[in-house]
Amino acid sequence: MLNNGDLYTLSFSFTQQDVNTFAEVTGDNNPIHLDENYASQTVFKRPIIHGFLGGSIFSRILGTLFPGQGSVYLKQSLEFLRPMYVNEEYEAVCTIKEVNREKNQALIETVVKQKQTGKVVIKGEAVVMNKAKI
Repeated sequence: MLNNGDLYTLSFSFTQQDVNTFAEVTGDNNPIHLDENYASQTVFKRPIIHGFLGGSIFSRILGTLFPGQGSVYLKQSLEFLRPMYVNEEYEAVCTIKEVNREKNQALIETVVKQKQTGKVVIKGEAVVMNKAKI
């Protein structure tokens, strides 16, 4: 059973191949993600990861790890605060903010931090339902 304040953390990174595959699947082939020469001329100086690829880590966590199998994603907000880069280590942190046992739902704070600096790159909230775990 989940309680307010429960949290789950997961370290992760994405490769350029992950970014290329995401671009292929979604059709988002913006050169800021794929072309080193193009990206070098931008404020980022190198290719950045798609925001939704970075945020997709929450689908992995909430659907399979915390609260776990059987979860149904009902809602997610995301703010992209800083760029994410390939082959850098990040940490996703999911914290239970509110539990509604009548509806088998939980409101979860979702944050991605750059592991080395601790700077928040993505923040938001999710609502999940899981009859067996909430």
